[in-house]
Amino acid sequence: MGKKRVNVITMGCSKNLVDSEVLLGQLEKAGFRVAHDANGAGFDAVVVNTCGFIHDARQESIDTILQWAEARENGQVGKLYVMGCLSERYRAELEKEIPEVARYFGKFELKELVEELKAEYRPECIHERKITTPPHYAYLKVSEGCNRSCAFCAIPLMTGAHKSGSIESLVAETRYLAQGGARELLVIAQDLSYYGIDIYGGSRLTELITGLSEVEGIEWIRLHYLYPSKFPVDLLKVVRENPKVCRYIDMPLQHISNSVLKRMRRHVTGEETRALVRRIKDEVPGVALRTTMMTGYPGETEEDFCQLKDFISEVRFDKLGVFTYSHEEGTYAWRKFNDDVPEEVKQARADELMALQQEISAGLLQEKTGQELKVIIDRKEGEFYIGRSEYDSPEVDGEVFVTSEKDLDPGSFQIVRITKADDYDLYGEIVVGL
Repeated sequence: MGKKRVNVITMGCSKNLVDSEVLLGQLEKAGFRVAHDANGAGFDAVVVNTCGFIHDARQESIDTILQWAEARENGQVGKLYVMGCLSERYRAELEKEIPEVARYFGKFELKELVEELKAEYRPECIHERKITTPPHYAYLKVSEGCNRSCAFCAIPLMTGAHKSGSIESLVAETRYLAQGGARELLVIAQDLSYYGIDIYGGSRLTELITGLSEVEGIEWIRLHYLYPSKFPVDLLKVVRENPKVCRYIDMPLQHISNSVLKRMRRHVTGEETRALVRRIKDEVPGVALRTTMMTGYPGETEEDFCQLKDFISEVRFDKLGVFTYSHEEGTYAWRKFNDDVPEEVKQARADELMALQQEISAGLLQEKTGQELKVIIDRKEGEFYIGRSEYDSPEVDGEVFVTSEKDLDPGSFQIVRITKADDYDLYGEIVVGL
């Protein structure tokens, strides 16, 4: 009898991706043949790792489950399992509505899922993930859960309280990733600002990042996502002075209006937000700031929106994304407020912000023409090698399109002279390889 074939489908964020990689690693060590996000038939089992963040993400997860349920009913695949955030939050409802799934597992039931698949769960190998990204970069999830109480956010309902990994275990995991070829480390958490408080009694993010930077083979460390309230300002010295830490800070701000921030329960004011942004820019010259904003939060007035628009024009964020408010069952906002901003107004405001950001991005990138940037090469497409500078994270940011007379290896670092810019991407030519 041949090895069992298992296909793991990942929905949602990079934190979910890490969970899928852990599962794939456990199954591979047990002798399974594993695939990630594969199409087609012939799998003995399919596991859908779901997202439950907002309505659209939930619907995408449900549609994917139904797609594989149909494949199961048609005999194209064996058993179907569901794990992750949606399953954590709505297991009873899912079991009733989609009974074709053999079993549902919550976000933290890896051991039970592995054993259901008739594999041995190996806790000593928990960090030996099967990397699904290109081998030269990998995500490092440094904590689970969140202790913040943002009114709009359902994530703590699914992930629970903040739980940091130890510095020692995270450094060991990073060594494993580096030995597998990772040169860029993307440090992720629901709230990096809170790292260490639960297990060390105070923020230890600076010590963690310093320890990770000492791992041989890692050349870039990138930080996602820092909360503005109680921001660990001692981190700025590390970002400024440690050559391995990218001058890149991802800090979702959501809004600038005091009235909206208060209703959001963000525990920070607009004035404090402005002061923090100024401090970051002053202490880390040239830093790239990425943020996300929300439009259409309950009670958001046209004046609130104009304040947000003015703030974006004032700061000129390097990277910015926009969400429209989603009225999430069980959240504080769902209990306390009416979803009173019409959907078309939410979307129109979001579109207006993105149009504004497109102009800002184009202007900022135009300023980089003529500069020489260190670029990591991700892949080749047609006549271009495509890479990223330290100011660009994979999947979410722009890229650098590089022309070169010589072959360039994915994962290699190159010095690139920027010759042209468009709204979100840069173009350049090789100066020297590193």
